[in-house]
Amino acid sequence: MAIDRVVHIVDDDDAVRESAALLLEIAGYNVLTYASGVAFLEAVATASPGCVLLDIHMPQMTGLEVQAVLRERGVVWPVIVLTGQGDIGIAVQAMKNGAFEFLEKPYQNEILLGTIAEAFERLESVIEEGARAANAQALIATLTPRELQIMQGLLGGLPNKLIAHELDLSVRTVEVYRANVMDKLGARSLSTAVRIAMAAGVQPLGSVRDET
Repeated sequence: MAIDRVVHIVDDDDAVRESAALLLEIAGYNVLTYASGVAFLEAVATASPGCVLLDIHMPQMTGLEVQAVLRERGVVWPVIVLTGQGDIGIAVQAMKNGAFEFLEKPYQNEILLGTIAEAFERLESVIEEGARAANAQALIATLTPRELQIMQGLLGGLPNKLIAHELDLSVRTVEVYRANVMDKLGARSLSTAVRIAMAAGVQPLGSVRDET
């Protein structure tokens, strides 16, 4: 899935922002710059998804603090952390907090460009996965409560006879509901139906029973 390749540069150093922005714009990226983590967080809610180039040492909010807020808000954009020499401990913490990668200043342009390219591959994968989940959830939402139970039984690996026993239905009734499920999901095979259900986060019938 092609996306707008937007890079958000968050650094209080004017020279770093300007040089990185020029490099990335020449490479074909759309670049937005922020002089502080606070400014970035104020804009992120309405900003285009992209890769974040985030400095660690900034006034008002550190890069680690910005990372924490992004996690709280559910922002899953890849973050490349910029650290100074000797900041390995901080860099490791940033990675534990979900950073895609960290680069030491001064970084090599080729390494920065390669890392950002990899980050966008990750972002596209995340967006595609989210789109698949949303589509699967929309399909599952078309099922009636009984049809959903049948799908949960199938997801649990139960044959029609056992599903019928679990739900106190006849085998023939389960077969009818199963055909309806397949039709509504647009699935020509059971494996396709199972993949849709898993993408939508449907729990197997046995799991649901065990939790109640």
